[in-house]
Amino acid sequence: MTKVEKPLSQFQIALQGFRRNRMAMACFWILVFFYLGAIFADFLSPYSFEMEDRDYSYCPPTKIHIFDEHGKFVWPYVFAMNLTFDDFHRRVYHEDSEKKYPLKFLMKAEKYRFLGVIPSQHHLWGVDSPGRIYLLGGDSRGRDLFSRILHGARISLSIGLIGVIISFSLGLIIGGIAGFYGGKIDEILMRVCEMIMMVPGFYLLLALRAAVPDNFNSVQVYFSIILILSFIGWAGLARIIRGMCLSLRTRDYVLAAKAMGLSDFQIIIKHILPHTLSYSIIAIMLSIPGYILGESGLSLLGLGIVDPYASWGNMLSEAMSIVHIRFAPWILWPGFLILVTVMCFNIIGDALRDCLDPKWKGAKE
Repeated sequence: MTKVEKPLSQFQIALQGFRRNRMAMACFWILVFFYLGAIFADFLSPYSFEMEDRDYSYCPPTKIHIFDEHGKFVWPYVFAMNLTFDDFHRRVYHEDSEKKYPLKFLMKAEKYRFLGVIPSQHHLWGVDSPGRIYLLGGDSRGRDLFSRILHGARISLSIGLIGVIISFSLGLIIGGIAGFYGGKIDEILMRVCEMIMMVPGFYLLLALRAAVPDNFNSVQVYFSIILILSFIGWAGLARIIRGMCLSLRTRDYVLAAKAMGLSDFQIIIKHILPHTLSYSIIAIMLSIPGYILGESGLSLLGLGIVDPYASWGNMLSEAMSIVHIRFAPWILWPGFLILVTVMCFNIIGDALRDCLDPKWKGAKE
C-alpha cells in the first residue's frame, strides 16, 4: 500500500522557494553572522567599546604574524607599535620587532556581564598588556574599531528590529480597525495617517528628536529614537492594511465568524489580519533598512547615540573629514557594514516577495 504524501502548505512552498534563491540565503547568513556578533560582542571583542589609549590614535590595522624572522611557522603574534611623526607632522606607526605579544584565546581581561546577566572577564582572543591589537585599526582616541563595531551593532541592528515590531503592530491594528469598521472611524484614522505621511520623514524625525530633553542618558535616548522611528513608520502600513481589510471583511469566513458570535476584536485578530501576513512580512523586511539608516543619520549628526557609546552612525562622524579618510581609510568600516546590512535586508525582502506573493511573481514573469 503506497503512502500518500501530505501536501505542502503555502508557507512550506514559500520556504522551499526562498532556499533555492542563493543570493537571498547568502544575505540571510550574513545577517545571522552580524546579529550573533552583536549578541556576543563582549566575548568576541578584545576590548570594551570605551577603552582608549591615546598613544594609538588612528593606529592602522595590526598585522598578525605567523612566521618568525627566520621564516619558521610559529604561534600567531603581534609586535608593539611605535609612534613617530614625518616631516608633515603626520602620524607614522612602526613595528617594534623587539617586543612580541603572542595571540591568546579565552584570556582574562576587562570584566563584563555575558549576555547582560552572567559576570565574566573571559574574552575570545587578545594579547597581554601593554600590547594592543587592532584588527580593523583604531579611531581618533585609540579605541579598537573592531570592538566598537561589534558593540555598535547592538544599537544599530536592534533599533531596526524593535522599531519595526512596534510600528507594524500599530499599523496592523489601526489599519485593521479602520478597514473592518469603515465609516467615521475609518475617516478619522486615515486622516491622521495622511497628516503624518504628509510631513517629509527626515524633517519629522529631526523635529521629534528636538523635542527630546537634552539631559537624557544614552539608554533614554536609545528608546526615544525607537519610539520616534516607530511613530513615523506605522502610517503607511496602516493605509495598505486598511485597503486589504475592506475586501476581507466581506468574505464568507468573516461572516460565519460573526454568526458564531465572535467579538469584533477576535475577528480582526484571528480571521482578518492573518490574511495580511504575507504582505506584512515582506514590508517588514523592506522597512528595517529605513530604521537603521534613520538611527545612523541622527547619530551622524550628533542627535542620536553619543560617545562613549558606540553605534555605526556615530562612528561614521569621524569620516566626515576627507583628511581623516585619506590618512585613516579604515574609519569607513561602519559605513561599509551599514551598506551591506541594508543590501541584505532589501535582497531578502525581494526574495520573500517573490515567494509569498504569487501575483507579483506572475506579473514579473
